[in-house]
Amino acid sequence: MGFKTIPIGHENFKRIIDENHYYIDKTLMIKDLIDNNCAVNLFTRPRRFGKTLNMSMLRYFFENTDEDNSYLFKNLNISKAGDKYLSHMGQYPVISLSLKSMKQNNFEDAFKIFKQIIADEFERHGKIH
Repeated sequence: MGFKTIPIGHENFKRIIDENHYYIDKTLMIKDLIDNNCAVNLFTRPRRFGKTLNMSMLRYFFENTDEDNSYLFKNLNISKAGDKYLSHMGQYPVISLSLKSMKQNNFEDAFKIFKQIIADEFERHGKIH
């Protein structure tokens, strides 16, 4: 019998699901975001609290890509929440920014990395511009 492993240090939702690691199902966060209908959401939590993993989960749910990611959510709570929520899956361009790599010794180096992050996101969404 194969045992699931704890994905220590993994921040990619797809990788955790694909590699069959333990995952604490937080997909009802998607339902909350849709129900709240806020223009902006701010996620503040302590370090190592799963912010990046949750953002990855949101990206795989909402992002419109050529790849069908619906299988990632098949056995998770959001899949039982109803068509109102599932109709949002894969419908939007998602800009995903992590500022972890911006810890630099000076502003110029940090700004250079920030510009590259923005350029990478622009390139990733090349089909819609």
